[in-house]
Amino acid sequence: MSDTTATPAAPLDEVMLAMDVVDTLRHRQDLVDRELDEDAREKQLIAKLRDIYHQQGIEVPDSVLKEGVEALKESRFVYTPPKPGFGTTLARLYVTRDRWGRWVFSVLLALIIGLGGYYLGYKPFQASQAEQARLELAEGMPRQMDALYQTIFDETKVQQAVNEAEEFRNRGKAAAAEGNRTGAQSAIDNLTKLRDTLRQEYTLKIVNRQGVQSGFWTFPEINTEATNYYVVVEALDPDGKALSLPILNEENGQTETVDIWGVRVPESVYNAVAADKQDDGIIERNVVGIKQYGFLYVDYVIPVLGGAVTRW
Repeated sequence: MSDTTATPAAPLDEVMLAMDVVDTLRHRQDLVDRELDEDAREKQLIAKLRDIYHQQGIEVPDSVLKEGVEALKESRFVYTPPKPGFGTTLARLYVTRDRWGRWVFSVLLALIIGLGGYYLGYKPFQASQAEQARLELAEGMPRQMDALYQTIFDETKVQQAVNEAEEFRNRGKAAAAEGNRTGAQSAIDNLTKLRDTLRQEYTLKIVNRQGVQSGFWTFPEINTEATNYYVVVEALDPDGKALSLPILNEENGQTETVDIWGVRVPESVYNAVAADKQDDGIIERNVVGIKQYGFLYVDYVIPVLGGAVTRW
């Protein structure tokens, strides 16, 4: 029975009371004398529990106190962690989703964007590039070769240009059919060079200005007993502008693009040019050759020996 001055306890659910009793017993191991037998310990526990709740102003029936003692024995209200397993792992992942959810979402989003970009962007672009390259080899480059060949055929005045153009075109088309882009492009480059050579117009003249030699002679390395004579020339277009042309240097076998070079001539021609310049400082007969539209080579008006140098 409660003290007359104590405030009556509010009625509580018996299960909740039993749980509270178990919790009290779990944290108050000193409530019972372990030397007593089981029945005596149980009576002692109930008595002490009754006293504890009475001090808190709570009247707990002995039946509830006894139920709590029995529940403690049976571990009825004790939490037992679930055994490890797939279901337990899924449950823990779900509970902790706030910790890993954003990270996983970011990774998945990046993966989706990456895969989407690869399959929706890069792969179609790559396929388009491959198809474009295939069409260029199959149609574009052969068509370009045909157009260049036709231009050369229409503009040339020598059969040699037609023969060379036909050979370049045939080799280029064969390379294109084999998927050899480098070979096909090489043929186009050669045809373009041949066309541009046919279209060139210039006059080859001996250089006659201050600070530049008009001629020189050298001893060739392969035969030091001989002497090679050269006149220094430049190519002037119809407007008098000097052109830069690819010239094969006979001394080292390399081709260089230069605006002046030496053309090898007989000694008699060299001496005649020297005498012409010594007369009054001006070379009156300064034309070496003429390159006309539609032709491949210079038409020389003085004797030349077919060699040239780019350095002296």
